[in-house]
Amino acid sequence: MDNKIALHLENVTMQFGGVVSVNNLSLDVPENKIIALIGPNGAGKTTAFNCITGVYRPTNGLITFMGEPVVRSHPTGKDAKNYKGENADKYAKESILSPTPDQITKLGIARTFQNIRLWKSMTVFDNVLVAKHMRAKQNVFSAVFRGNLHEEKRMREETMELLKEQGLDSVKDELATSLPYGLQRRLEIARALATDPKLLLLDEPAAGMNPQETLELADFVKEIRDKYKLTVFLIEHHMDLVMNISDYIYVIDFGSEIARGVPEEVQSNQKVIEAYLGVA
Repeated sequence: MDNKIALHLENVTMQFGGVVSVNNLSLDVPENKIIALIGPNGAGKTTAFNCITGVYRPTNGLITFMGEPVVRSHPTGKDAKNYKGENADKYAKESILSPTPDQITKLGIARTFQNIRLWKSMTVFDNVLVAKHMRAKQNVFSAVFRGNLHEEKRMREETMELLKEQGLDSVKDELATSLPYGLQRRLEIARALATDPKLLLLDEPAAGMNPQETLELADFVKEIRDKYKLTVFLIEHHMDLVMNISDYIYVIDFGSEIARGVPEEVQSNQKVIEAYLGVA
């Protein structure tokens, strides 16, 4: 992987009480690639995503985005006494960086969730428009003196254009949760795209989809990667999808890496086979 690194995780550990959910995880996500993070249920995949996006502050470790540190932590207080991970002192002399999810989004990292999280009382159009406001060029003065009318018009036009591109313009006035499941997934991705991300994190985007929808999703992910010049980092259990679209794969089990490589290497890795199928 020779591309410039968009996302870098170094020694990231997330411990809840005495349970280590992510253990000393280090990985790279190169620009404009589709990288997968896979593993059995409970392996710590979504926890890793939550550390990247500011939902959790990791107990230890460093995360950089486009070469700049965005998350950095080390065990403190009770966590220091009970810490079971590695490299406890590596970042102890550095300041803690713990941005909120909205701050992470403004940096250019957007995500979807394992369980779809659309605004239930809003239309398809408004779900995307709200996300557009994250990049709005307006303030209290422009609002008071009606100087934001041009900005609002721009965001509404861009929202409509995005819905057309994603094939959702015909349902723009319907409640988001009234859509078929596959379209809800597509809407959630469209809402993430509305924040103008450089890195898109997809948490099990094919969950609940039938085989035909999964095939269409594979083409869709490649299409938006190329169209928007995105880097894509995804968690997925549909192995056909993972092997079809991934440039590189990391495999974790019980929070720790057990394998990495291109799809062909991962498919034949004995540790991966045992993690998914068990050991006799």
